[in-house]
Amino acid sequence: MSESEYKPPFTMNDVIVDLVSRASYELGRASVMMQGDHSVHLRRQNRIRTVHSSLAIEHNTLTLGQVTAILDGKRVLGDPREIREVKNAFNAYDLLVDANPMSVKALLDTHRAMMNSLADEAGRFRTQGVGIFDGDRLVHMAPPAEFVAGQIGDLIAWYGESTFHPLVKSAVFHYEFEFIHPFQDGNGRMGRFWHTALLGQWNHVFYWLPVEELIQKNQQGYYDALGAADAQTDSSGFVEFMLGLFVNALEEAGSASDPCVGASATGDTGASKDAPGTLAEIGRSWPELADVLDNLAEPEHRVLAYLHERGPSRPAELSERLRIPLRSLQRINKHLVDLELIEAQGKSSGRRYSIKRHKAGEGS
Repeated sequence: MSESEYKPPFTMNDVIVDLVSRASYELGRASVMMQGDHSVHLRRQNRIRTVHSSLAIEHNTLTLGQVTAILDGKRVLGDPREIREVKNAFNAYDLLVDANPMSVKALLDTHRAMMNSLADEAGRFRTQGVGIFDGDRLVHMAPPAEFVAGQIGDLIAWYGESTFHPLVKSAVFHYEFEFIHPFQDGNGRMGRFWHTALLGQWNHVFYWLPVEELIQKNQQGYYDALGAADAQTDSSGFVEFMLGLFVNALEEAGSASDPCVGASATGDTGASKDAPGTLAEIGRSWPELADVLDNLAEPEHRVLAYLHERGPSRPAELSERLRIPLRSLQRINKHLVDLELIEAQGKSSGRRYSIKRHKAGEGS
């Protein structure tokens, strides 16, 4: 098949056009997030969230705190295969910025890093047929193995020639990649990784945007969108789904870059005037998670310090007293809960957050 003959089944529509417009607007705001001295820390934090979420989608049970510890070179108790998955994923993501997403060799090299010691054919296209099952039900039969190399080559060539917006054609690429299912194992994490690589080549913000986390939160919707595209022989619905996630991720990133989120409290906000000192006190009482505390962003430090001093607090109170937009506060609380630093008590309007395991003077 020649490059010009390969046309993935996709139809542009008004919903996609609108989502591209919204994503482009939010991208301008999110770009601020990656500027300044805080960007290195933020990128590291987002990379950890990305690796954790990507592997959680593949049923890896390690917590965000354990994933962080593995990156820091610490020993972690857990399934050896799951620990290997985490180490491999970090090795693969180390290749991300320099990887050429238009290179088949780069694709195979990344798969080798991602699946080293996990798959017999790591770094090679599959040599056998493969089907995707939901229980006992076959939901997708991938093309025969002998066609894989040619189809991936055609797909990459199409992407290079396509005049669609990168946000659109990268999502089409993602769907087509999963349809081809080019590897024996690791297709899901590689498809999402390559989607990031394609968009990162266009705009570096996408190298560090934790979209995997949103996919994990909307995992059934992700699989449903893939299945609907198969059934309809058109990936438009999947493109809409992915663009919606990008809009949300970019909107969240733009909110996180709001000056009022990271600014130190200057008025009577109720926050500690010595948040670093309070966090140091928590770290001394909670030595096993001291490094995790050090890797938190400044707004997360302030939330922990406030909860340490004031006790259980409602989101609205935290938002008002710490001058953190509620949307950003929700993201911060979710991250701190995942790290098992805080816990939620109650539901809906009565929900309060509190320090989970630390109490003043405990363990000192």
